[in-house]
Amino acid sequence: MRSEPSAALRHRTVEAPAGRLHLVEQGTGPLVLLVHGFPESWYSWRRQLPALATAGYRAVAIDVRGYGRSSKPAETGAYRMLDLVEDNVALVHALREENAVVVGHDWGSNIAATSALLHPEIFRAVALLSVPYTPPGGPRPTGIFGQIGGPEQEFYVSYFQEPGRAETEIEPDVRGWLAGFYTALSADTMPAGDGPDPHFVAHGGRLRDRFPAGPLPAWLSEDDLDIYAGEFERTGLTGALNRYRNMDRDWEDLAPHHGAPIVHRPVLDDTLMRPSNLGLTEGMDLHPRPTTLPVQAVEPVGALSSPVQPVSVRAAARASPHTAARRRWTWTAEGNTVRTGKENSTIGTGG
Repeated sequence: MRSEPSAALRHRTVEAPAGRLHLVEQGTGPLVLLVHGFPESWYSWRRQLPALATAGYRAVAIDVRGYGRSSKPAETGAYRMLDLVEDNVALVHALREENAVVVGHDWGSNIAATSALLHPEIFRAVALLSVPYTPPGGPRPTGIFGQIGGPEQEFYVSYFQEPGRAETEIEPDVRGWLAGFYTALSADTMPAGDGPDPHFVAHGGRLRDRFPAGPLPAWLSEDDLDIYAGEFERTGLTGALNRYRNMDRDWEDLAPHHGAPIVHRPVLDDTLMRPSNLGLTEGMDLHPRPTTLPVQAVEPVGALSSPVQPVSVRAAARASPHTAARRRWTWTAEGNTVRTGKENSTIGTGG
C-alpha cells in the first residue's frame, strides 16, 4: 500500500564536522540517505525524494561538503574520505535517527560504501549507482592513473590533481563546461567509439577539447542545467575537485581495512559495464581487485545515468541485506518501471 508524501521538499542545514551540511528531505519513516557524485548536488535526487516519500521512507538528499549550500573548508585535505563519512554519521545523529540505508551515485557511491564499511552499526544497507565497491588496498591510486593515459594523453583524474589547473579551464564558462561534461558521459550523447575519449586530456590541452558538440542528453533540460550551473558559478568547483585530490590520502587512511568486505549489507550495485565505463577497464585491469558486493546489470545508459535514469532506489531501500542479493533486477523505459521478482516499482527519471 502506498502512502502520500507527507510534505513538500524541506530544505535545512545541520551541524557536521564540515561545519554546515545542507539537506533536502521529504517523507517519514525509515531513513534513506542519498549522496550525489561529481559534478552534481542534492538536485540530482529530486525525482527520487518524492518517490521514496510516497513509499513510506524519510528520504534525505545532501549537498556533500564542498558543494551547494554546505560548508567548503579551505584546506585540500579536508575532503578526505574519512571526513565525508563522519559528515554522514553526524547527519544521521542530527536527524535523531539510529540508522539509515545509504545510497550513492558516482563519488557518492564511494562515500556510501565507505560509510557502510566503517560504521555498519549506523548504515544497515548500501546501494551503489555507477561505481562499484572495491575494498581498500592495492597500489597507490595516483600511480595507477599515471599509467592509464600513456605518453600522448593524461587520464582526467590525473588532470584534476593539481589545485587550480582544472579550475582555470572551467571557471570562465561554468555552464558550457558542465553541459559538455554531462553530454560526454551520457549514453545518448557520448562520442562514438572511434571518437576522442573524453576521459583523457591531450598534453597541453583541456578536458573540454574532447567534449562532443550537439544537444544535451535526454535527462538534462536547459532549466536543469541552469540550476547546476548557478550553484557552481556561486561556489566554484574547487571543493568538488578536492575529492579527487585526496585519493592518495584515502589510500593511506584506509590501509587498516585492506581487502575488507562490506558484510551482509548489499542492496543494489548497477555498475556492470556501462558504455562510458568501458574505456576505464584497461587501467582497472592493471591491478584487478574483487568486489564484495553483487553487481546488478541494468540497461547501459552511461556514467551519468543514475540517479537520472530509471533504477529502483525505493525497492533497494526496502530490500533486506539478505534478500537483495537474490533478486533479479531489470528495467523498461516504458513507464520508468523496474521489475523485480516480487513487484514492480516505479521511480521517476532525473530529467
